Amino acid sequence: MKTFSDLLQGCVLLGALLVVAAPLQAADAPKSKDHPLLTRYPDSRITEYTKNYNAVEFKVGAKGSPAKPQSIEGDATIIRYFYNKPDKQPSALELIRNYQNAIKSIGGEVVYERLPRDSDGGETTLKVTTGGKDVWVRVEPDIFGAPTQSYKLSIVEVAAMQQVVTANKLLDELNRNGYIALYINFDTGKADLKADGKATVAEIATMLKSAPALKIAIEGHTDNVGQAAANKTLSEKRAQSVMAAIVASGIDAKRLSAAGFGQEKPVADNRSEDGRAKNRRVELVKK
Repeated sequence: MKTFSDLLQGCVLLGALLVVAAPLQAADAPKSKDHPLLTRYPDSRITEYTKNYNAVEFKVGAKGSPAKPQSIEGDATIIRYFYNKPDKQPSALELIRNYQNAIKSIGGEVVYERLPRDSDGGETTLKVTTGGKDVWVRVEPDIFGAPTQSYKLSIVEVAAMQQVVTANKLLDELNRNGYIALYINFDTGKADLKADGKATVAEIATMLKSAPALKIAIEGHTDNVGQAAANKTLSEKRAQSVMAAIVASGIDAKRLSAAGFGQEKPVADNRSEDGRAKNRRVELVKK
């Protein structure tokens, strides 16, 4: 089975990179275009296109588990593509795997799949965090068209949870409650600090400099998507990443510690996206 990388020769690009599509043999629907995150399958055209703020239902669930419908609200783009030639259209499974591989290659994940059967083209739900947004993608192959078939992409972009903190607010919260939860955005599966995370770390360092006797533990937490062991490792790496950045800002490492708890200590219901977003956090705990 060929991947998008093979088929598009590097043309599945994202963000600010250019998206290059294969030459079309038929015109796209008026005022339609590919989503900037994912391009179309080669030799296909857009026949339906909508873009607005809306709620779209996605299925989620671990492999082998019953699907759970989840409504995601945000900037929604719905695109239906038809293939131009029967001999060049992929199988439903090939289409699903290609989009899964494309999302995973940029740090995303598969949160649901239903494999094709004789009377069902299957579907998959994908998720990736990029550009400060959580992006949900549903891929639905159609197996009933003749002579050519179609597939639908449903893409919803949700602004990631952000938190503006100041050194004074951090210190007040720690003195009052003994801890504070920070929503530092990381790319899915990654532990590298992004620009907003670095800004938060600068405030943490300023707070620690203003209170020389203060010592804190940095604790990483995740939602329950994925394997528990991998989530714990990832949360440890994120906590260590935050600690390393604080130390690099001039704070003595002896005043700090870092630990990861993965999905062990949720503060909200993991059955909803809002709950999972609250569980993906870094906590500062006063020693």
